Amino acid sequence: MDWRVRRIGQALFTVWGVITISFLLVRLMPGNPMSAMIVELEEQGISPTQARYLVELRLNIDPEEPIPIAYVNYVGSMIQGDLGHSMYYDRPVVEVLATALPWTLFVLSWAAFISFFLGITLGALMAYWEGGRLDLGLTGYATVMGSVPFYVLAILLLVFLGYRYGIFPTGGRQPTGVEPGFNWTYIRGVIHHAALPVISMLVVSGAASLSMRGNSIRVLGEDYLRVARLRGLPDSTIAIQYVARNAILPMYTGLMISIGSMFGGSIILEEVFAYRGVGYYMMSAVNQRDYPLMLGAFTIITIAVVIALLIADLTYSKIDPRAGGGKSEGL
Repeated sequence: MDWRVRRIGQALFTVWGVITISFLLVRLMPGNPMSAMIVELEEQGISPTQARYLVELRLNIDPEEPIPIAYVNYVGSMIQGDLGHSMYYDRPVVEVLATALPWTLFVLSWAAFISFFLGITLGALMAYWEGGRLDLGLTGYATVMGSVPFYVLAILLLVFLGYRYGIFPTGGRQPTGVEPGFNWTYIRGVIHHAALPVISMLVVSGAASLSMRGNSIRVLGEDYLRVARLRGLPDSTIAIQYVARNAILPMYTGLMISIGSMFGGSIILEEVFAYRGVGYYMMSAVNQRDYPLMLGAFTIITIAVVIALLIADLTYSKIDPRAGGGKSEGL
């Protein structure tokens, strides 16, 4: 079997597993959300029959159906993109998350790619001048900041740069009183609101530079670098164009994995900055016991992580032909 087909099959199996787990959480676990929703609606004066109908509408699960039939109907609805109806926002879950997902992707993509390119540049320089002040200083910084949770830094940035000095907004994702559109005023406001979440991830992302440093040190022993030095090329040119370009390849999969992990971290980060992305709505769903929105956000985040890993797996051999088709390590 072709390795690409096997990887795609693994990704689809993972997504199916997530959908199945969400069904089991709703239908089978003791104290499940379905029973809690029915009781909550009945306490509001709604008849048991009407309460069960509303639960079926919001969760895509009929409490009266046998479990196998309910499961097939639930999976069918999920495949068609019907994630249920949000109880708190009184809107389809797909509609709520569709407006939030682009904002989450905006912040995470900027944070991931900036940290990635800074990491490969600094890592190559650290390796090229191994043992120097630049290497020692950046290695210490990356080690210390890499162990600090980004949400701790986020709170500090919010307190000082947001509330105390007013340099950045303390919440929201776009400027108020500005007509949304492709104009500089609106774009600048969007970037201004996203700055603190992005900075929070950038400052603590030291792992990329340390990984790049280790890869670069291995590359430094290659013969083509000796030829480059004999040609009289500047140190900066050798570090960036020769060392970095060859040491960057093993880090590509790490970039895609970091994007996936950032999706999980966005739940806390977006709550801290009141940035209305997928993570913000998932935390809101937890606080409001909005089970359809909670499960929908969980499913979307998981699918995003699976897609990121799948893309890394399918494209790595194209970027580095030495890896070979079946040897790529990903999902």
